[in-house]
Amino acid sequence: MKKIIAYLLLLWLTIHTSLAQTTDYSPIPSNKPSKGQKKQIKRKYGMFIHFGINTFHNEEWTDGSKPASSYMPETIDAEQWVQTAKNAGMKYVILVTKHHEGFCLWDSKYTTYDVASSPNQTNVVEAVAKACKKYNIQLGLYYSLWDRKQNAAVWDAKQDKAYDEYMINQLNELLDMAGKYTKVVEFWFDGSWLKPNHRWPLQSIYNTIKQKQPLCQVGINWSIGLPDQVDKQGLQPQDQKNGYPIRYFPSDFRLGDPYLPGNNDPKLFTHQNKLYYMPWESTICLSGKWFYHTQDTTYRSVDDLVKLYKRATAQDNILIINCPPNRKGVMRERDAALLVELRKKLDAE
Repeated sequence: MKKIIAYLLLLWLTIHTSLAQTTDYSPIPSNKPSKGQKKQIKRKYGMFIHFGINTFHNEEWTDGSKPASSYMPETIDAEQWVQTAKNAGMKYVILVTKHHEGFCLWDSKYTTYDVASSPNQTNVVEAVAKACKKYNIQLGLYYSLWDRKQNAAVWDAKQDKAYDEYMINQLNELLDMAGKYTKVVEFWFDGSWLKPNHRWPLQSIYNTIKQKQPLCQVGINWSIGLPDQVDKQGLQPQDQKNGYPIRYFPSDFRLGDPYLPGNNDPKLFTHQNKLYYMPWESTICLSGKWFYHTQDTTYRSVDDLVKLYKRATAQDNILIINCPPNRKGVMRERDAALLVELRKKLDAE
């Protein structure tokens, strides 16, 4: 009887996995926001959390050669990070789980270049997910498609299949891990410009996320191309027009950091002659750097932030402000104070 039950369970898992792999979760053509997009637009305002091995090298992009042992935060005060966002009136946080160098902020089964090989083995993704649940803040995850450790020869298309599998495996890890505590409401993908758009497994990435988190919104940096050059890199929002092609399909919203939307922000973009609604998410730094830097002392003024907030959240769009934890593993006091001051000014207005 046990063998029969085990066989039936295996058969069910095989069928379920097969169906998940073949189901197309692509968005439905529409000139109005979907249910997931409406929720994203309603969130309106969130925090980017850039933290990782770069934090300990005063660099924005490292190349995968920095030893895991150089990642050595004194602590990981994830609750303080999330509380800072909540005190600022933000609705969600987006945690950088893996940047371009490939260092993972969780213990991944698919690499040793992660926190498990460092002096501080705290699973940062899990810690932030727990804190989001505790403080009723929603969770988004950033994941770099470009990986200078795992896929250094990015120009070699022969490596694509193995690296595609690596990414899908890691995305499943992240979804399963965070999903134990809270829903993942957004995936923010970066580094896509190293390959032509057709070499990225976009459908598999999208399906992997949607089959586990149907309302999770998926965005890929530099989302829109030109009508006569679909894979045009770096088309800024003020240069985008209704009907321009989606470079990375399927996806749900547009990105292009650190730019703000145009004054007449378009929302309808095309794939295979069909129109899709896509809001814009602005991502900007509170200070001068994405990752903590010992010499990063230049901050935006509150008045400047108020103007940025109003422009970025108008026209059914979203604003994300980056606040990098320091080498102690805590948010800087000045970041927290400035965000509270911003909230007070916005509330007063």
